[in-house]
Amino acid sequence: QVQLVQSGGGSVEAGGSLKLSCVHSGYIPCMGWFRQAPGKEREVVARIMTRGGAALYADSMKGRFDASVDNARNTLYLEMNSLKPEDTAMYYCAGGPYPLSGICLRSDVYYNSWGQGTQVTVSS
Repeated sequence: QVQLVQSGGGSVEAGGSLKLSCVHSGYIPCMGWFRQAPGKEREVVARIMTRGGAALYADSMKGRFDASVDNARNTLYLEMNSLKPEDTAMYYCAGGPYPLSGICLRSDVYYNSWGQGTQVTVSS
């Protein structure tokens, strides 16, 4: 079973930056970052095919967040810039099978491996 171990996160002031990492134990065709704020549903942040393909972002993250993979290190990254208080949430990395469409899906039900989560807190 594939395991995902997250690191990074923490607290930062608005406008600051943080970087999350997610080390996985084997090949995962499709990976994503999700987040869940208190009292809200989990939402997709970004998703990416690990062997080719550009990362896809939710609209509110475009231009501020950058998801990338380092296959030599089996690591998924999420660099977050220009952070806002509304970005405060628990962030999760996730892995899923190869999509028939060739594009990683937005829905979290598609992903079958999850990291343990890491808290990101942005103060105003």
